[in-house]
Amino acid sequence: MAGPVVQTDSGAVAGQGDQLRIFRGIPFAAPPLPRWRPPEPVTPWRGIRDATAFGPDPMQAPPATLRGSGIAEDCLTLNVWTPVPAMGDRLPVMVWIFGGSFVYGSGSDQGTDPAALARQGVVVVTVNYRLGLFGFLAHPGLTAESPHGASGNYGLLDQIAALRWVQTNIAGFGGDPGRVTVFGVSAGAASIALMLTSPLADGLFSQAILQSPGSLRPLCPLERAEQAGFGLGADLERLRALPAAELVARTASFAPGVRSLTSPRVLRPIHDGWVVPEDERPAYRGGRFRPVPMIVGNNAEEGRFFIDALPIRSVEQYQAFVARNFGGAAEQALSYYPVADAADVPAQLGHLFGDSQFNFGARGIARANAQRQAKTFRYLFTQPVGGRLPTHTEELPFVFGTAEGPTTAALMGAWRRFAASGDPNGGDLPPWPRCTAGEDPVLEFTQPLRPGTAWRGTQLDFLERYFDSHGRP
Repeated sequence: MAGPVVQTDSGAVAGQGDQLRIFRGIPFAAPPLPRWRPPEPVTPWRGIRDATAFGPDPMQAPPATLRGSGIAEDCLTLNVWTPVPAMGDRLPVMVWIFGGSFVYGSGSDQGTDPAALARQGVVVVTVNYRLGLFGFLAHPGLTAESPHGASGNYGLLDQIAALRWVQTNIAGFGGDPGRVTVFGVSAGAASIALMLTSPLADGLFSQAILQSPGSLRPLCPLERAEQAGFGLGADLERLRALPAAELVARTASFAPGVRSLTSPRVLRPIHDGWVVPEDERPAYRGGRFRPVPMIVGNNAEEGRFFIDALPIRSVEQYQAFVARNFGGAAEQALSYYPVADAADVPAQLGHLFGDSQFNFGARGIARANAQRQAKTFRYLFTQPVGGRLPTHTEELPFVFGTAEGPTTAALMGAWRRFAASGDPNGGDLPPWPRCTAGEDPVLEFTQPLRPGTAWRGTQLDFLERYFDSHGRP
């Protein structure tokens, strides 16, 4: 084959490109069949494997922006973008974990193509993991099969397997296995936060960038997730024989149309006692996680992304929604997220959704990490997009260099410097202060860049008190 060839522990792969070399569709685990088992090692191949096309995308509803060779259960592949390093150099590595509420997304998504980021002098890896019922079904029969007495976190195990592959193989692609930064958005960032609490991920990455992590709300315990999974059917043999498309269609029954803001979700990583040894909030509060150099942050209007899908328009509907989520604390919640008439509902609903699902977790993780790791940096992305403050995921074109302008240059430069050294400061950035215990400084990415502090602190303090007293599943 004419392209560049790299030897991996499973066999040789041939990619394409000259100054930027791209390898697509490299298997990091065997096909995950039969369903609902931890990932297993790849069967080595002979000869040189063509790595110029993306592998299949994970099973999900038909996607719009993915580039894989179809959608299939056999999806455990990764992709590598690597600039040609100087002789003997080992470049910093960035491993991207995609978001999508644990039910959609892929490492092939054209919206997060990392070519521009790799040209900044880093090796970038994007990975697939199982989604929806394929990646996160807990079931008493599956728990009984497991030597660890656990089920449900298969997608998280896929991510861990991909990171093991990186440690073993990335040097052959010019990367430094001792400088691996894992970064992700939304569900991807939440996965990273959980991996920092998991013994199974120990030593697999040295730094982390968490963009809008959906973290620190109560996790669903194994027993409750098993009960939900048992509703799919008792016979594992029959469930394993179901057409994949039928399981995709059944996903909706596990993911309600109106998401609860305060109670656990069953179709995502759960507290299984093995992969995730305990609920993540007490783990972070108690220091039972691995502190690493970290960037963590949010977008200005995280919740606006979600509220159009919620059937909540009137004051009465809004108040009922708050009551369902906060129970006896509903009156307090309404005092922090007040509405006088229907015109106030969209903004306050967006604030409530964004604070509870993303902003609260980001602040809590930053505070916990800062107590044990000095290199902890928090950001706020406020660069307008389409004439409005940015909502959930709208920072991605700036991170991956598909948007133009000084904010893109600032964000990409900060991410690259952090991957190289654990500190994003430098270039044209104003000084980015480190987080310290009791303080919540942020660097605001807009034009001009500017420091800030205690962003939405009053509302997040309320959520902190609420989860302290009501946050057990």
